[in-house]
Amino acid sequence: MKENVICKTYEIAKERYQALGVDTDNAMALLRSIPLSMHCWQADDVVGFENQGGELTGGIQVTGNYPGKARTMDELRADILKAQSLIAGNHRVSLHEIYGDFQGKTVDRNEVESVHFQSWMEWARESGIKLDFNSTSFSHPKSGNLTLANPDKEIRDFWIEHTKRCRAVSEAIGKYQGDPCVMNLWIHDGSKEVPANRLKYRRILEQSLDEIFAVDYQNMKDCIEAKLFGIGLESYTVGSYDFYLGYGAKKGKIVTLDTGHFHLSESIADKISSLLLFTPEIMLHVSRPIRWDSDHVVIINDELLDLTREIVRCEALDRIHIGLDYFDATINRVGAYVIGCRAVQKALLLALLEPRHLLEQYESEERFFERLALQEELKNLPWNSVWDMFCLQNGVPVADGYIADIQQYEKEVTNKR
Repeated sequence: MKENVICKTYEIAKERYQALGVDTDNAMALLRSIPLSMHCWQADDVVGFENQGGELTGGIQVTGNYPGKARTMDELRADILKAQSLIAGNHRVSLHEIYGDFQGKTVDRNEVESVHFQSWMEWARESGIKLDFNSTSFSHPKSGNLTLANPDKEIRDFWIEHTKRCRAVSEAIGKYQGDPCVMNLWIHDGSKEVPANRLKYRRILEQSLDEIFAVDYQNMKDCIEAKLFGIGLESYTVGSYDFYLGYGAKKGKIVTLDTGHFHLSESIADKISSLLLFTPEIMLHVSRPIRWDSDHVVIINDELLDLTREIVRCEALDRIHIGLDYFDATINRVGAYVIGCRAVQKALLLALLEPRHLLEQYESEERFFERLALQEELKNLPWNSVWDMFCLQNGVPVADGYIADIQQYEKEVTNKR
């Protein structure tokens, strides 16, 4: 699209939004300041760099085998940088513990140290990227069905030590980069059938978490993530939403809301305003479930629009961390990054362009017809012209321009793997 056309259509859109009291320039500036935490595991199908290898276990499944997945740390980093070059703004990268730079050595998960992520820290600094972190309880000989909630003390202590060390790694990352590293804790613990005593395992998990969180850190933030069920563990999940909501509210921890970890009829957006009242911050893992936690690439849909609107309406951009969490191996993996990240940004832009004060005025005056009518008419406003200008100003492809760029990268780089 020609630059003069983008500028002309933007000026028209700007005028339309000004009539409703919306500053489009300010909306674009705000959007650029919102970092997304890109998940490293999209580039290699959650394989990581451990020596054990093997198939995914612990309720996780990746479908597809599209050519060109990252096989090494250098390839993974190159794919991430390529994706970020097509996404406006400065974004973060979220690492799982299994992505450590182990130099070909066998390092079990209860032995991991910050030195195993030193090269990641240096790469991130050179690339202008901040890092986040995740403990990894799945795909390990000691994973089984229970980790931190395991009655077997030896296994439980192994995973407690692993998670403690992940917190220490996160602290080192946060200190190195001069910005808190957000560490997410998710475990798959559960049962295929209903256990004889649900409380037993949740009590064990609570005790394990208390031990893990006994040390306070200054340069990292703890998040605890719930799930509805895992593959093969459908009847009972120890770390349910109710469990982590109670624990997070009681202990002052950040609760992670993964949009694929709830019943499909639940509104994750509706949970935002409640959590903000009782927990310090919120971590979002944005995914797209289709009938189950199938981790499809994020696109603009009603659920995403509702979620981003709620963030903006609650004025919670400074209290909500936005990360992505999907792994689609059926399409070009770099393309999957770009589609998902740009979709989240578009949804955020739509929320930032909402004449919130006018809608709130209608509501306070009980003018509900006007409120609903305006909400409907907002759908027809030329927000896409503002999006095109946002891309132009930030030096990334406008509209579908990134498709050819990714095709070229596939031809020159990923097809040769």
